[in-house]
Amino acid sequence: MSPVEAFFYVLGVISLVGALGVVLSRNIVHAALFLLLALLTIAGLYIVLFSEFLALVQVLIYGGAIIVVILFALMLTRTRETPVRLNNNQRPLALVAGIGAFAVLTAVILVNKWPNTVEEIEPVPFRPVAEALFTTWAVPFEVASVLLLVALIGAIVIARPGGEEE
Repeated sequence: MSPVEAFFYVLGVISLVGALGVVLSRNIVHAALFLLLALLTIAGLYIVLFSEFLALVQVLIYGGAIIVVILFALMLTRTRETPVRLNNNQRPLALVAGIGAFAVLTAVILVNKWPNTVEEIEPVPFRPVAEALFTTWAVPFEVASVLLLVALIGAIVIARPGGEEE
């Protein structure tokens, strides 16, 4: 086993630990921090797979912006006033959805032809991806950012104290 493969497996295990921490943590702030751990190790996996653009996007968008929005939403909402019910009627549905997602991912892993060695992996050039993002996909990118901004403003309006105008 090469050092790159060993590093890949170490990052994979750390990512699984972070994902399990998200699911099993009873404290929502700890769950958000475990999510950050999982997302950053996924960025490390992208770097090992020679996909620098995806690693950069993973760190900036998911590791940075999404975690900040989650923590910001937690600070705006009063989580201590909301009762937490861990046992509800959605557990069987969640189990079916989890088994279905596992089956689909297993099928994808088994059907695809994966490189046998690290040397067979070809790096994806950064420039063509960036040019396509800012030329062909510029308008959908901006529409998505406006949609996220409107959603954030809506969350702030809903979560603000006082509720209705007096």
